[in-house]
Amino acid sequence: MNILPNSGALGAQVLSLDLSQALSEEEFAQIEKALGEHSVLCFPAQQLSSSNLKGFAEQFGKLEINVANMYQDPEYAEVMILSNKVDEEGKALGLRDAGQDWHTDMSYSKDIAFANVLYALEIPHRDGKPLGNTAFCSTKRVYQSIPEDLKRKLSKTTVTHDFAKFWDNMRARPASTRPELTAAQRAAKPPVSHPIFIRHPISGDPVLYANPGYSIRINELSVKESDEILNFLFDLQLRPEFHYEHRWRVGDVLMWDNIGTLHNAVADYEAHEHRFIKRCQVMADRYFPYGTHALQA
Repeated sequence: MNILPNSGALGAQVLSLDLSQALSEEEFAQIEKALGEHSVLCFPAQQLSSSNLKGFAEQFGKLEINVANMYQDPEYAEVMILSNKVDEEGKALGLRDAGQDWHTDMSYSKDIAFANVLYALEIPHRDGKPLGNTAFCSTKRVYQSIPEDLKRKLSKTTVTHDFAKFWDNMRARPASTRPELTAAQRAAKPPVSHPIFIRHPISGDPVLYANPGYSIRINELSVKESDEILNFLFDLQLRPEFHYEHRWRVGDVLMWDNIGTLHNAVADYEAHEHRFIKRCQVMADRYFPYGTHALQA
């Protein structure tokens, strides 16, 4: 395999690898190392079934079944459909507004996610340019830019993350089709706390583990001070020098590390401009067997 780093803050292309085949130990080790180093890996020109996608992703850990229990592949509940397409009766084929704000997947869970694996089957274009890009921010680079006195102040603090924050914010957008979460769904994902700084399980680098999508409170500070600091950190995450934006192509498999990044799905396409992507989410059981607090930076 050939790994070509991007020129910006993060990301790399992985060439000459067929993901429909099981990885050898050497290939797995190379991909794992590259993921720890580059955070976002693109495997172009893949031809995968849902079974292939699931098989590749689960080599890195247990796969999550989304708490909403919607838009799942008919055969594999671990494969979720992200799409704005509808069937002949007007029924949505996938979650159309997935990830459309800066966030880290499953930071709202006690058992967090390690990686996302997405496979593009249909990508909208306009004037020859792809739409629906996915933007990423390096949590390592953000951590490095935090003033040292603030790092010391926050060194032993924790942050509360809430699943309902992101879902409710998306429901409040105009024309949203997201249903209200049921009491059972909310109870299944109560707010949880994680250290604000953790060490990456592969690279060992300290990262900022807080994001505007799910993080609601620095627990050891007053509400006022917590809000001020979180807003400062979230503004820091928007600096373009920490970013990479992936321009999707049909056949791309994009794998990213949820510890080393936060991400945002760019919603710049219309209902008639179709996007269809399959997704697996890899849990961090392999990398955080004792929880995030065991790797507090």
